[in-house]
Amino acid sequence: MGGLALYQSATLAATPATKPAASSKTPAKVVVQKAPLKKSAPPTKAPAKTTAKLATKAAPGKAPTKAAVTPRKAAAVAAGVTAGAVANPEHQAESSKADLKELQGRIDSLRKEVATAEESRADVADQLKDAEKGISNLSRDLRQLSGQRGNLQNTLQQLASQARELEDTLAGQRTQLEQLLIRQYMEGGEGSDSLRLLLNGDNPNQMARDLYYLSAVAKARTALLQQIGSTLKQKKALAEDTRNRETELAEVEAKQKEQHQQLLAQKNQRQATLAKISQQIESRRKEIGALQQDEKRLTRLIDGLSRIIAQQKARPPKPEAKPRAPAERPAGSGGQTPGIDNDKTPDAGLARFSGDFARLKGSLRLPVRGTVSNRFGTARQEGSTWKGLFIRAAAGGDVHAVAAGRVVFADWMRGFGNLLILDHGDGYLTIYGNNESLYKHVGETVKPGEVVAVIGNSGGNPESGLYFELRHQGQPLDPLKWASLK
Repeated sequence: MGGLALYQSATLAATPATKPAASSKTPAKVVVQKAPLKKSAPPTKAPAKTTAKLATKAAPGKAPTKAAVTPRKAAAVAAGVTAGAVANPEHQAESSKADLKELQGRIDSLRKEVATAEESRADVADQLKDAEKGISNLSRDLRQLSGQRGNLQNTLQQLASQARELEDTLAGQRTQLEQLLIRQYMEGGEGSDSLRLLLNGDNPNQMARDLYYLSAVAKARTALLQQIGSTLKQKKALAEDTRNRETELAEVEAKQKEQHQQLLAQKNQRQATLAKISQQIESRRKEIGALQQDEKRLTRLIDGLSRIIAQQKARPPKPEAKPRAPAERPAGSGGQTPGIDNDKTPDAGLARFSGDFARLKGSLRLPVRGTVSNRFGTARQEGSTWKGLFIRAAAGGDVHAVAAGRVVFADWMRGFGNLLILDHGDGYLTIYGNNESLYKHVGETVKPGEVVAVIGNSGGNPESGLYFELRHQGQPLDPLKWASLK
């Protein structure tokens, strides 16, 4: 069955949602998601449900979302299980377990984020509760103030009624006083009337009674006038006090209404914040669920590797060809300088290195012309590091094989889109991701510089370009340390 068959079984365990393209001895163009294949091989497409999820998954062309970590790692692990990588499966298994441990750490980190968001939601809920209690208290106060205002209005109406009664009484008293004064004037006035009573003196007792009566009437009239005057003053003072209290009450009520509106605005804002936090929590939970599914896929891949290890231990070991030790080349700037332009692509002149990929170190040409934006070893958004390069390039351009090799994977993979993996022997692999179309089948051989795919942005990548990895025995290498850019 061989190493390639073992690779395919392990890859199928890791990516159950995809189907490899049919093998063919005759080179033929295999178009994935864009142009149809020849009749002998149906087009290789991502399932509709899987494609629908791409909007939420990042790709190597840009710092991916947190949920896109595992697919990249699963693909990288799967890429290492080829005829060359199977020669050292224990090392590959350890690498896979390390990736799984990193994935589990990411899941734990997301769970902590959810817990923190839950606490924030609880804090906002408490603030919302306080705002709603404040609104309730203000509404109750406003109701009480409205009641007081109604009482004051009733009091004003009663005072107005009393004032009208006093005015009627005062008018009657004034009429009586006017009639009394007229009668006294007609009879000669109060002084002449009293003098006449004294001069007549016919009946001293009657005279005394008349004088007392006149004096009492005069005092009563004076007292009544004073009482009327006092009542009018009280009425005026009470009316003024009531108006002042009503004005004050109106000001307080207006202030309370303003506070009520402010609290309503705070309530709406906090409800919106609460809804946003709840949405973030739900998003994180979905992300955790997706990562847990990725973890299961990666676990299945590790189980497959373990079976390969057990099978190889049951067979006698085979001698392994060792590559020549290449001369060390100064390390590239590996992530320190953003944006490096590449003007070269592979050509047939590299055929002299066929079968000895290690000799390409220092003269390797990158698969496409463009600008290297994300570089090997630089930090990614979720905390891990880049295992390869992303080369920004216009969609529709050609993707060239960096060296002679054989296609061991040609299919769609989440996070990578249309993915092609070439085995160059001695455990060396090159990985080409985010392609618009794939031109090769699994099992086909390619020549140096041969066009194997079309540049695109599949896998949910917002930028067009190519994701490129170089691996040896499953371990990622820095392509810039191997490349000759200009």
